[in-house]
Amino acid sequence: MKRIVVLGGGYGGILTAKKLEKQLRKRDDVQISLIDKNTYHTMLTELHEVACERVPEDAIRINLERIFNQRKVDVIHDKVTKVDYDNQQIIGTVGNYEYDYLVIASGSKPTFFGTPGVQEHGLTLWTYEDAVMIKDHIREQFQAASIELDPAKRAALLTFVIIGCGFTGIEMVGELAEWKDRLCRTFSIAESDVKIHVADMLPKVLPIFDDKVSDKAHKYLLKQNIDVILGAKIVEVTENEVRFDGRDNIPTYTAIWAAGIEGSDIMASASLQKQGRNRVHTNKYLQSLDHDNVFAVGDNIFYIPEGEERPVPQMVENAEHSSDTVAHNILAVLNNQEMVEYKPEFHGAMVCIGGRYGVAQLEFGDRKIHLSGFFAMFVKHFINIVYFLQVAGLNKVWTYLLHEIFHIEDRRSFVGGFFSKRSPNFLLVPLRVFLGLKWLLSGLDKLPQVMSDPSNIFLIPMSELAATTSASPAGEAAAEWGSALPVPGFLQSITNWFMDLLFYNADGSFTGLASVFQTMMVLAEIVIGILLIVGLFTFVASAVSLAMSGMIYVSGMATSEMIWFMVASVATLFGSGSTFGLDYWVIPWLKKQWRKLGFVQKWYLFTDRVKGW
Repeated sequence: MKRIVVLGGGYGGILTAKKLEKQLRKRDDVQISLIDKNTYHTMLTELHEVACERVPEDAIRINLERIFNQRKVDVIHDKVTKVDYDNQQIIGTVGNYEYDYLVIASGSKPTFFGTPGVQEHGLTLWTYEDAVMIKDHIREQFQAASIELDPAKRAALLTFVIIGCGFTGIEMVGELAEWKDRLCRTFSIAESDVKIHVADMLPKVLPIFDDKVSDKAHKYLLKQNIDVILGAKIVEVTENEVRFDGRDNIPTYTAIWAAGIEGSDIMASASLQKQGRNRVHTNKYLQSLDHDNVFAVGDNIFYIPEGEERPVPQMVENAEHSSDTVAHNILAVLNNQEMVEYKPEFHGAMVCIGGRYGVAQLEFGDRKIHLSGFFAMFVKHFINIVYFLQVAGLNKVWTYLLHEIFHIEDRRSFVGGFFSKRSPNFLLVPLRVFLGLKWLLSGLDKLPQVMSDPSNIFLIPMSELAATTSASPAGEAAAEWGSALPVPGFLQSITNWFMDLLFYNADGSFTGLASVFQTMMVLAEIVIGILLIVGLFTFVASAVSLAMSGMIYVSGMATSEMIWFMVASVATLFGSGSTFGLDYWVIPWLKKQWRKLGFVQKWYLFTDRVKGW
């Protein structure tokens, strides 16, 4: 039995484990384990959204058991204290674990560069717990300020300093600037009383970006009334002050450190060759230089690709690319094949400055594309969706869209609040029932005619050939055809081709399939009408209602009333049966049964209930 252990449940660890499992699931001689001190995976790139209450706390967590459900990966909940690389053993708080191949994916932690007082008095934004703590702390500052009588202390309570103008710092300060408006309303505090600063000893914000992108981010921060302090060295953080070298200190009870990262605690004590703040020095195959059965992914890699001057960056795209290489190379070793060299191609980065605005720098070879505003935010969300599809499929993508677009408050989204305004579902009940009655009465009106003579076709327009003779069974459709809404030419030609193929004989008469289709249409009207009236499977019923309305329209037989059918069908698609309808009881029960199925769990083909939906 060959034992592969992945140490860490971040992006790199999860993707590596999933890719290995996909290739090795049929082999009984290989065991894959993933060890993490948490029972969940945290979306580190979204921490600021929880820290400033844009999304609920559970929006950035995914349970590891859920991720690997129905997959041959053993998820071990343990805190690793040491790795004995010579004896190939992992020592944890709960137990010890042997390995034949080890993937180090333990991630990073904040580094403080020896700045006094940061660890004792500052806050960090690097874990799920950090984000929740910051959120609670900021609310407490506003609450305390709302009753504080001492002007100096009140001002310090309402002053916030974010240290670091890299990705984490800029995303955090942008998010806080948006959240400030709601906090001020909640605690009856004037917005002008709140002071937000972001500081760094570097000469510009987002130094990894070109000046053009950096300048746009800087201008937006100033527009949000954020004080940007550059080229200023922070010498100490105390309980109630941030102290600078060569400029005035800032009284505050909130100093958030986002000024750099280093290897995780387990890497600090690792007996491996390391570079760049405790990153594993690897060869081109991402193997440790000391042990060829130890690989590294993501933030843990220190590797300078051929032709480059700097090591690969600590970003999500690196985690994705390196997981491919490591998974491939472990498989190659197991199968006595050649390993591949790590040749990443990075495509830039995106930064959101709050939920409404962002900047991006995309790279395609020597070509760079600079984006800002809507387009930068669109790219960021698109990339997130791509990553989440790999991690937890449809389940995570659905909840992500709800949290970021459809269930957002205070218009804190790049599409504003246009998609997040919701009405109580019971207000749709009259429309749903009325639409159902219209379909039911229409179907019942046609049913006797269909039952008495199924060959009498009146729901399908006559063909051009049949129009030359009144004896055609399509004749009864002529009157209806003449009073129909106009149909664009290209749709009409497509519909005519389809009709000719299925419903007309060479002489213009109807085929037997036409009788079957007409009967099914009438029965469908009745069934859809009943389902809408009782509120059962309303999404499906409304979708079919929309499809049927569209079919009638493109056939050239739709009156102006059919436009109303289409609009009502769209309006009743989502949630109209969840109140005063059978969906209130039936859908939750069906979802519960659906989620018990193995393939549903494996491919994440389910959604979680989100507050407000």
